[in-house]
Amino acid sequence: MTPDHPFKVLFVCRRNASRSLMAEGLLRKWGMGRFETFSAGPDPREMADPITLDLLEKVGIETDTLRPKHWDLFTGPEAPALDFVFFVCEEAAARPAPLWNGNPMQATWRFPDPLALEGSETERRALLNLVFGMVERRVKIFCALPDHRLARLTALEASDIALAG
Repeated sequence: MTPDHPFKVLFVCRRNASRSLMAEGLLRKWGMGRFETFSAGPDPREMADPITLDLLEKVGIETDTLRPKHWDLFTGPEAPALDFVFFVCEEAAARPAPLWNGNPMQATWRFPDPLALEGSETERRALLNLVFGMVERRVKIFCALPDHRLARLTALEASDIALAG
């Protein structure tokens, strides 16, 4: 069983300024058209972290559409029906999540916050590179799952919700 549409994936981080944007860009790159990717957060920054955007551009990831967004954009009747929601930080995962459209499978991928480091730009870039590698490995593992397994994961989540309701 394979989907007749790309899987819709939302990455959530509190400020939606670095880790979730990395994941969004990386899944778009490595997903080869199998995924429609988004990112958002409960307290989005006004602008994306410029060092993060610089790193993404240096590794060939398009950044024109990467910007912080509020997670309310992914709720309600006009929102896309999501298949997966991945929380990429502790703060967002600890908050009560809104009701996403589509009853997506939800999981937490915890990564250190590169924006929390108060140090030199060199130190920040070093931590950012480390976190980027962690996010990229996780995204590649997710991309390696065949469509029939991904479809089964979303179907199991939907059936669990129906049985629990």
